[in-house]
Amino acid sequence: MFKSLRLSDLSPARRALVRLCQTINRGRIEDLEVRNSEPVFEPFPVMLKDVKLDADEEPRPELALTDFVLSSEILRLLALLDEMKCGAIRLIEVRAGIPRRTLVESQEFGTAQSRQTGRPR
Repeated sequence: MFKSLRLSDLSPARRALVRLCQTINRGRIEDLEVRNSEPVFEPFPVMLKDVKLDADEEPRPELALTDFVLSSEILRLLALLDEMKCGAIRLIEVRAGIPRRTLVESQEFGTAQSRQTGRPR
């Protein structure tokens, strides 16, 4: 479905987003601004880390690597950034260092026809 990409293929802002997900490991990123299909860290998004007190969680193994092939979930998130152009990702749910779900706010979604008429297809 997606071509194989490596961390080193990404812009610095997109690399920072991948590393942020890995660092959180389990939790959420809230209110991430997107401009020109790139994540913006001014202001920095809210990070919520879900900490299990009854078990030790292993950090994402890629954190120790300088480069690696990106997971399909990361590729889907990047495709979403490409599609939305400008707006905000209100929520990125992260589990095991991988983004699993998003809640996106954008006025750029939809087909060309729906943007012309103002109605969703």
